[in-house]
Amino acid sequence: MDLAPGQATPDGTRRFRDRAVEDEGVSPAHFRTAPVRLELTSLGLGTYIGEPDAATDSAVEAAVARCLSSRRINVLDTAINYRYQRAERSVGRALAAAVGSGRVARDEVFVATKSGYFAPDAESGVAPDRWVESELVEKGVLDVADIVDGCHAMSVGYLRDQFERSRRNLGLATLDLLYLHNAPDAQLAVVGREEFERRLRSAFELYEGYRDAGVLGAYGLATWDCLRAKRTDPGYLAVQDALRIAREVGGEDHGLRFLQFPFNVGMPEAAVERNQVVGGTRLTLFDAARALGLGCFTSVPLLQGQLARRGIAAPDLTPAQTAIQFARSAPGTLAALVGQKRAEHLDENLSVASRPPWTEAEFDKLL
Repeated sequence: MDLAPGQATPDGTRRFRDRAVEDEGVSPAHFRTAPVRLELTSLGLGTYIGEPDAATDSAVEAAVARCLSSRRINVLDTAINYRYQRAERSVGRALAAAVGSGRVARDEVFVATKSGYFAPDAESGVAPDRWVESELVEKGVLDVADIVDGCHAMSVGYLRDQFERSRRNLGLATLDLLYLHNAPDAQLAVVGREEFERRLRSAFELYEGYRDAGVLGAYGLATWDCLRAKRTDPGYLAVQDALRIAREVGGEDHGLRFLQFPFNVGMPEAAVERNQVVGGTRLTLFDAARALGLGCFTSVPLLQGQLARRGIAAPDLTPAQTAIQFARSAPGTLAALVGQKRAEHLDENLSVASRPPWTEAEFDKLL
């Protein structure tokens, strides 16, 4: 299949921002400048939850179309394992339709995906466990010695295979951002720090090669606990250590530019725990990322729906809007990634873009 050319660019994302502010009444403060000079919305569309079926495909495609046409979101976040590859395909179809209709241009939209977890193909007709064996192990893509916890790998051959599948699923010649998906969380405490750093270096070398070839814009680490954990935790990862490896591989112009981690009122560690050290000073994860020039995308702003049902409601906001406003207002956040498919949820959540984020004082009050 033909892959659509292009990638998110400073000019394209500025064009998206200007039209959003001038034509749609979006707050200028809804946009943040990423480390790679892109203008990104402070909300992104997450695509994790849902059944691997046609009905969910249609809902995801409709959500992508609504986000892009409303000019409220130009950040699309997915992963090859989400809904057994169907999430990427849904995003790819929706983006192709939006670009084909002229509603957006490819260079206005920032697309991120992830590799690491096994991602059997739901549309292959092969059972998931058999798919991994037949498609990866038997074809020499994956050595069983590289499998961790029965579901994760980060060997070069495996990551190369997943990258090409993601490009085909999304229909894109160039991916704007590729994360290693929970790699430290899954592997660090299992294989040990020395072996993990060796594997991380090999992955970064692969990704730098993709950047040189023009098929990848940047790479990052999508994480769960490792960046927020206490320094004494066996699974803790210092941002400085990951950056050191990226610099050794790619020089000062390396492609490690983004982090992703959970953040909400129930999981506030990134804003309160001083577990990262930069220049001898202990900092929070948000502050360390800012000091090191890394952009932060945050996940689960609604705590998988709990904060929408039982959360705090700030004046003139619903509980869901309050949780989203809190997440997007954290100093250092580029975008809070919200999983949303139902039309009424989309309208409720996207309306937050018409407001500026809270000031630091307003944010600290709720924190």
